[in-house]
Amino acid sequence: MSGPLLKVENLRIELTTRDGVCPVIDDLSFELEHGENLSFVGESGCGKSMTALAIMGLLPEGVGRVAAGSITFDGEELTTASRPRLRDIRGNEISMIFQEPMTSLNPVYTIGEQIAEVLRAHQGLSQKAAWDMAVELLDAVRIPNAKGRVGDYPFQMSGGQRQRVMIAMALACQPKILIADEPTTALDVTVQAQIFDLLRDLRKDTGTSIILITHDMGAVAEMAERMIVMYAGRGAEIGPVDQIIDHARHPYTKGLISCVPHIVDTLTDERARLTEVPGIVPGLAEFGRDMCLFASRCGMRVERCLQERPPMQDFENGQRAACWRAEEV
Repeated sequence: MSGPLLKVENLRIELTTRDGVCPVIDDLSFELEHGENLSFVGESGCGKSMTALAIMGLLPEGVGRVAAGSITFDGEELTTASRPRLRDIRGNEISMIFQEPMTSLNPVYTIGEQIAEVLRAHQGLSQKAAWDMAVELLDAVRIPNAKGRVGDYPFQMSGGQRQRVMIAMALACQPKILIADEPTTALDVTVQAQIFDLLRDLRKDTGTSIILITHDMGAVAEMAERMIVMYAGRGAEIGPVDQIIDHARHPYTKGLISCVPHIVDTLTDERARLTEVPGIVPGLAEFGRDMCLFASRCGMRVERCLQERPPMQDFENGQRAACWRAEEV
């Protein structure tokens, strides 16, 4: 295996809105290695899911488009791939776990039928062989009595079980890349831990590369080796998770880390005051401006931040950050 499995270079995605054409992703670049666990982190509206949809070729038709840049998967350019080729790749070589399993699963079909459909479409299995494989997949994602539950409908399963079904569907064809978009949304902490354990085990067994999309820094620290901090459609900081958490170079990254609740200090028996990142993510009309889009929320801003867009700077251990005052952070 030579070169990265997935390479995104200078990606720009535009959406047509009532206010005109807006860049929702602006000059984003990153790589995903074979067997790597990469995480996208940031607030809602920063472009994490839109990047995943672009990789899958699922941008809303007539509304969203890749305006510039390149998405290369295993040496193949996806931005110019035909629709039949993208259909072959989706669900087969690149799979995605969507945010809400209750709305992603069809309520009028059994879970076995929905998993089997993926296998018949991409693997050419017979109906019986696909059904038998669906049972095996449910067992692999640790659903008790898989043979008895394969004929259940989504409403008959708990939230955690529905999420496991989504994982089984995504892994049915043993994809090279699994995109997990907020895979533990609305699940309690115990079930969240079980889902993360499941993803780790499946990655170890299959060698699948994982892109985890989340706003939870705790999940990033637990699951990923590298992370990309997204803000307003741009990459704010990229690098190894441990390096960024210990030595964040962007004020936004530092703010996200400080929002994570900490355990009571056992020496002083005091709890550190929970901080917050002031303000909100700017609207789409603000995206693409030639300035630092985080400046209005940043306590370290200077005049230059309001006039020029900061470039990505390289630091030690592969860490990169786009901030005029990154050395000071």
